[in-house]
Amino acid sequence: PRVCVVGSGPAGFYTAQHILKHHGGAQVDIYEKLPVPFGLVRFGVAPDHPEVKNVINTFTQTARSERCAYYGNVTVGRDVTVAELRQAYHAVVLSYGAEDNRVLGIPGENLSGVYSAREFVGWYNGLPENRDLKPDLSCETALILGHGNVALDIARILLSPLSLLRKTDITDGSLAALACSKVKRVWLVGRRGPLQVAFTIKELREMINLPGARPVLNPADFTGLENAVKDAPRPRKRLTELMIKTALEKPGEKTLEAQAAAPREWGLKFQRSPQEVLPTADGRRARGIRMALTRLEGSGDSAKAVATGDVEELECGLVLSSIGYRSLPLDPAVPFDTQRGIIPNSSGRVEGVPGLYCSGWVKRGPTGVIITTMNDSFDTAQSVLEDLQVGALDVSTSREGFGAVESILRSRGVRPISFSDWEKIDAAEVARGKAAGKPREKIVDPQEMLRLIGH
Repeated sequence: PRVCVVGSGPAGFYTAQHILKHHGGAQVDIYEKLPVPFGLVRFGVAPDHPEVKNVINTFTQTARSERCAYYGNVTVGRDVTVAELRQAYHAVVLSYGAEDNRVLGIPGENLSGVYSAREFVGWYNGLPENRDLKPDLSCETALILGHGNVALDIARILLSPLSLLRKTDITDGSLAALACSKVKRVWLVGRRGPLQVAFTIKELREMINLPGARPVLNPADFTGLENAVKDAPRPRKRLTELMIKTALEKPGEKTLEAQAAAPREWGLKFQRSPQEVLPTADGRRARGIRMALTRLEGSGDSAKAVATGDVEELECGLVLSSIGYRSLPLDPAVPFDTQRGIIPNSSGRVEGVPGLYCSGWVKRGPTGVIITTMNDSFDTAQSVLEDLQVGALDVSTSREGFGAVESILRSRGVRPISFSDWEKIDAAEVARGKAAGKPREKIVDPQEMLRLIGH
């Protein structure tokens, strides 16, 4: 059987890995719109979290298997349609992730100084489409809307000592911009309360221990929470206890001295919902944000934030909205639920389109960490294997796979990039990084990548 996977992030690679491992004859081709593979492992994971990127080693093993091929620089839906892929393969798996962000839908959202977390992360991680972002870091106070791990990542990058960032694979351009940054205070704002934050304890602890930055948590936000969290699941309980301890603990003398010397600070604000980004007098830039104060109805994860009628204004010259990523429809031939931002499916089988599957964020929505995506992708791969086993996928007719796609791409003037091409780019990045004392210096311009491999 010939299987095609669209997208080379964790979802795509884990789906391919599982099929290759459990079917001794399957051939898997992975298509990727960028020249370079690995999706959010390369472009989403924070530069100061190198250990999370170790999965790249496993993905590389998969890509080097003789029954697997990688074709970069191919945009499915434009260079080749899903219908054409379905003609060429016995099964097609869509694993292309979430390449857009949710919008706030408030006045002032488009002012200069307002960015989505997605583009900001893409900027410091070298995502080609965000390489020219040039965020304005000339203000003292930044405000991040959202209480997830991405929000904490951004706060940490904004406040980290340069000496730490210089040792990471953060891009050269963003390192230079951060070196001139005036930002010294970061507020992370959420619509709900401390019991509903979406970040995890590891990320919070890292933020609390960040050198040169002190946490500012309002004790009033945390009083009485010990009881509320008594019977909560252990991760939620430990996370809340850490926030309570940080908010209520009287620091010792040593800590006091360190905090007094800390030039930067960050804090969490709760039960506030953004109403409007306020413009400067000339109407061009953000100077602050007006927020509706909310109260919670219900409890736990299902609690809803309802406006109380009171508002509050906060001064900030930089607003980053970290309220979630969003998948986009790829091709008119594929059903898409715009409300939920996913391809309607059951265990990864796309509804009403036999032989078409999906995995990862486009399958279940943009949540979870790499391990969540791994399990999710194995689940989809299992559906493909079952359908092969029971004959739901007809393998009696041979399919040409890349042979057929290659002639389509050639007729449209598209030249794919192979995995060994990527390994040349990879080697060049690592060599440039070594010269600067970094693990790698990412190339951010796709044209430069293509020139490098003589494409």
